[in-house]
Amino acid sequence: MGKLNRRDFVKTLGAASLATAGLSMPFLRASAGEKPFQGKTLRLLTWSDDTGLAALRNIAATFEEKTGAKVIADRTGSTSEMVAKLKAAGDRPQYDVITLAGVGAEGLASAGLLEKPDLNRLPNLKDVPEKYQTGAAGHGIGYLLWCNSLIYNPNTVGDAPTSYASLWDKDLAPNIFLPPPNWTEAMDLIIIAAHLAGGDAHNVEPGFKKLAELKDRVVTLGENPNQIAELFRTGALDMGGLYAPAFFPKQIRDPNYHLGATFGMKEGFYTDLMLSVMPKVRPGEDDVTYAFINHSLDPVVQGKMAEDIYNGPVNSKAVISAEARQSPYILTPEQIADKAIIHDNAFLATVHDQWIRRYTEIFSS
Repeated sequence: MGKLNRRDFVKTLGAASLATAGLSMPFLRASAGEKPFQGKTLRLLTWSDDTGLAALRNIAATFEEKTGAKVIADRTGSTSEMVAKLKAAGDRPQYDVITLAGVGAEGLASAGLLEKPDLNRLPNLKDVPEKYQTGAAGHGIGYLLWCNSLIYNPNTVGDAPTSYASLWDKDLAPNIFLPPPNWTEAMDLIIIAAHLAGGDAHNVEPGFKKLAELKDRVVTLGENPNQIAELFRTGALDMGGLYAPAFFPKQIRDPNYHLGATFGMKEGFYTDLMLSVMPKVRPGEDDVTYAFINHSLDPVVQGKMAEDIYNGPVNSKAVISAEARQSPYILTPEQIADKAIIHDNAFLATVHDQWIRRYTEIFSS
């Protein structure tokens, strides 16, 4: 995800070490042409999906080119697999950095497997708003925002929806999809429905009643993003959400898929803070590990990630090109500051099981 277990649909593993063009890294004091970490190695665990591949292109590869370090990356498909890998390693050094969703970081931190980073060794953190700087009780460093929106078919819906209430407009969108019950997106949709029905996160009964109004129009609960993209391509879907454009960055650029997405809802859009964490037992050197995490927060790197994979940048000075700013899928620091709503993971943990049960009952009966 990850996003509870939203990435469980990907099961591949891999390893990669990349090198390509470099980016500005003001925290490195090496003279021109000198590569301060030549001969050093950093071991990274990241996603096997497009988000992980984007991290290899835009973070790992540029770090290698600028510093001379070699990044060896393992990739896996779910937060639960990442947690299992680190737990299985025991006292054996395995990874220097793991990028994962907040729920996984919280689990690893509570198990005593993570080191709490020294924030003074991350100078780029000064440009990250405080609420995005850390997670998992200070054990994780925020490096991007997983952002969810409404997905719609421009051919049938027309203009981008401006409110979540559009999901309930059967004339506008007769065929819809919703997130599966065990995803965090479903938790957010429950809260949205509650607000639309006059309740709120602590009074969700009106929300469940409102969600039940959608039952007869739901084609599928979107466990598989590739399937969702195909349903839009064939015209079987008009709208859906909450869902992240980051799930299908290639298809959304292809007009044959009839995929549109918008973060322009008047109610705002929901985000989940993705984290970089440092296992307590690491094979590499601290200086390389901190430099890598700091590099992930570089404003140019942050902008490249946003443009490549439709993740929200956490750095308030992220460099987004003028062309990218015209895209409805690419979030700018200004949009995030104005409209982003971050998950209250601590609260969701207290209601998660109950809400999953209620949501499942609505759409399985």
